[in-house]
Formats: sequence, structure tokens, C-alpha cells
Amino acid sequence: MSSPVVSPQDSEEAKPVDSRDSGAGSNSGRLPRGIVSALGAVLAVVLVVAVVIAALFSHARFKAPGTATQHSAGPAAAGQTVRLKGMTAAVEARAVQAPLIAGQQVGTLTITKLIPSGTRVRQGDLLVEFDRQAQLRDSIDKQAQADDLNQQVIEAQAKEDAARAKDETEILEAQDNLAKTTLEMEKVELLSRIDAEKAQEDLDEAKATLAQLKQTFDLKRKAAQASIRILEIQRDRTRETMLHAQANSALMEIHSPIDGIVVFNTIWKQGNMGEVQEGDQVRPGVPFMQVVDPAMMEVRVPVNQEDLLQLKIGERALVHLDAYGDLVFPAQLESVDPMGTAGDFSPKLRNFSATFSIQGHDPRLMPDLSAAVDVEPAGAPGAGSGSR
Repeated sequence: MSSPVVSPQDSEEAKPVDSRDSGAGSNSGRLPRGIVSALGAVLAVVLVVAVVIAALFSHARFKAPGTATQHSAGPAAAGQTVRLKGMTAAVEARAVQAPLIAGQQVGTLTITKLIPSGTRVRQGDLLVEFDRQAQLRDSIDKQAQADDLNQQVIEAQAKEDAARAKDETEILEAQDNLAKTTLEMEKVELLSRIDAEKAQEDLDEAKATLAQLKQTFDLKRKAAQASIRILEIQRDRTRETMLHAQANSALMEIHSPIDGIVVFNTIWKQGNMGEVQEGDQVRPGVPFMQVVDPAMMEVRVPVNQEDLLQLKIGERALVHLDAYGDLVFPAQLESVDPMGTAGDFSPKLRNFSATFSIQGHDPRLMPDLSAAVDVEPAGAPGAGSGSR
């Protein structure tokens, strides 16, 4: 059996294909592996950025209104409620302070009687009474000293009157003696030489005596008046001290200056912060109480310079008390201080004090309560509307 004949062309086509040539032929339509990896990393980064942008957009879109405060990083968006935090205060209030004692160095004053906080009072009602025993004792002591000094003045004046009368009598006697010796000298021609010389000596002595009495008379009067004046000054000073003590005793009772409600201040007393009570000791001049008129209240809030652009005088607002969540009062912007203060985070950001007047009243509405003020821009739906 004969073998098939293979032509040279068929022999060439039947050659085995080199693997390297085969691989080169297969990659001729593809990108290098490094480029593919770089493109994958870029796509991953783009995907992450897209997710972050979508999250931020969703947060800004669904952010609840009324979240802007005086510490916001930027101005409130147009039409968005501005929320400010502040404290309530009474439009009309009178501070009550511990009395300042005139003419005395007093460390503390002891409260013996005190009206309870929150009591409604009328003008002239007794608010507080301090221990007045020291002032009463001082007044009695000074009264006794003044009476004693006054008696000394009377006695010194009586002695001076007697001494003056005696001196005047001596001067009169000296004048009579001078007149007598002068008369004797007129008879000198009738007298002997010895008697004439004696008469001249008597006349000279009478003149000298009268001159000396007149001179000492004035000196004695001035000395006596000076001594009496010293006693009078001591008496008057003692009386002045007595009057101060009596006035200090009257200051130990403090009465209400206006009609209103009693509110205690938190002060530093006996090493702690707190409100005063009966038996406590208070330093003179310390304001420990105030009487406020609850009919007119306001809220004072700090506003940064960015939120200030959103506020206008007369703008309506709602006031929420932090202590009483059910209390909501309508309010109105009354004033903004023209001078600002440095901000908490940067001296370049200024804070301004704004005052909102509260409309309406409630027994729970008192001074020094923390409150939130929601200011809605003019034209916003429900701006300035609200009820208690």
C-alpha cells in the first residue's frame, strides 16, 4: 500500500504553529494590563465622590428649618427661621441691696426677717429686716456722750460768764481808782513834795493796772471762747454720730420701691452661691433681691454679625421658655445695640445684643429664665403668629 504524496505547499501549511507567535496574535486587539488597572481606580474614586455629593445634597434638602443660631458659621438662608438663645428680663425692675452703713465699718449684716421669693408686694411693703442692735447701742451711747458734752458746754459758759463779770468789776474798780488818783494829782500844788510824788506814783500805778486788766480781759475772753468752742465741736460731732446711728437703724428695714413680685438673686454667701434666707449674713451694698413688674417682660439675646443681617426692628418672633415647654409667647424686636463685642471664636466676628418685647404674661414667666427666640423673616408663612 503506497503512502499519500504530500506536496511542499501542504507540508508548509501543516507546520506546527509557534506558541509565541500565537500569543502575539491573540493580544493584538487588547489594552495593556497597567492601563486597565488605572482606569479601574479612577472609576472607583469617581463613584465615592458621587456618593458623598449625593449624601450632602440629601442632608441640605431635608434639613429642618429653625436650626440657625447665634453661633452659626454662616448667615441664615433667605426665608429660613433664625433661632436665638437668651435670657428673660423685666422691663421695670428695682434692685434691692444690703444697706450701706454711714460712719461705720461693718463687715456683714444679719437678716432677721425676709419675705419669701415670688411674693406679690405693693409699694411700701416690708421686704427685709436686718439686725439693728449694734446701731441702737451706738445711738444710745452717742446720745449719752452728746448730753454729757452739752452739759460741759453749759458749765464752761457759766464759768466764763462769772469770770467775765469779775474781770469787769475789777476794771471798774481800776477806773475808779484812776479817777481818784487823778483827782489827787489836781491838788498837787497844795501838797508837799513827798505827797505829790506819792500821788504821782499812785496815778501811774492806777493807769498800769487799768491797762493790764483791759489787756488780760480780752485774752481771757478769747481763751474761754476757744475752750467752749472745742467742747461744742465735740458735742456736735457726737450728735452727728448719734444721728448717723439712728439713720443706720432706720436703714435696717427695706421696703418695696414699686408694685411687683419679689425675686431673689443668686449671690456669693458664706462660701457658696445661693439665695439668701433668714439668718444669713450679707455684705453691705450687695444686691441680693429685686422687685419686678411681671406685666412687661423682654428677652435679651446675643446675635452675631451674620445673623444680624436677617433681623429688622419691629420683626415678629416666638419665644419658647426652656423651663416650660408648653409656654410660647409672641414677641417683637424692639432694639439692637449699635456697639458689638468680640465673638467667642474670633475677634473679627462681632456679637450684638438684641431685645425682644414679650406680649402676654403668665405667673411662670419670671426674669433670668433661659429662652429660645424664633425669628421668621417678614413674608414667611405664619411669621410672628403664635399663642400661649
